[in-house]
Amino acid sequence: MSAPLIVVTGVSGAGKTTIGQRLAQRLAVPYAEADDFHSPQNVAKMRAGVPLDDEDRRPWLDAIAAWLTEHAGRGGVVTCSALKRGYRDRLAAVSPDVFFLHLDGSAELIAGRLAARKGHFMPTSLLRSQIDALEPLEDDESGVAIPIDGTPEETVALAYAAVRER
Repeated sequence: MSAPLIVVTGVSGAGKTTIGQRLAQRLAVPYAEADDFHSPQNVAKMRAGVPLDDEDRRPWLDAIAAWLTEHAGRGGVVTCSALKRGYRDRLAAVSPDVFFLHLDGSAELIAGRLAARKGHFMPTSLLRSQIDALEPLEDDESGVAIPIDGTPEETVALAYAAVRER
């Protein structure tokens, strides 16, 4: 089996960075943060409280797909909201080893996390637009939803088990 290419997905505030970093460390593979792939224009738009549209996301998704392609065979973990099936299909097209871990939690839990978060460009006001855009993983997609209502350690343990079982 090839080294896994994991995309940790979910709405902003679900814990993608925390879980992604810890999972990459546990798997001993490289990690990349989706926020680092956004253009300055996208960051400014989100900071202003304006949701990104599909055209805004296209170059961002292409950059994440390029990172996955670079790490095919070696493995890696990258975060990406990947809210829509089409976005996930675009990322999955780079390798049969792409596996999605969707961090799943209630809107109330995530809103509380966003409100407590300091220094991030994504305002709490955009959470509703992300929840509305979210298309859950479908049965034919390579991936699994992981509940986030436990501690980060518990969530990483669930994610690690899912990766090992894939």
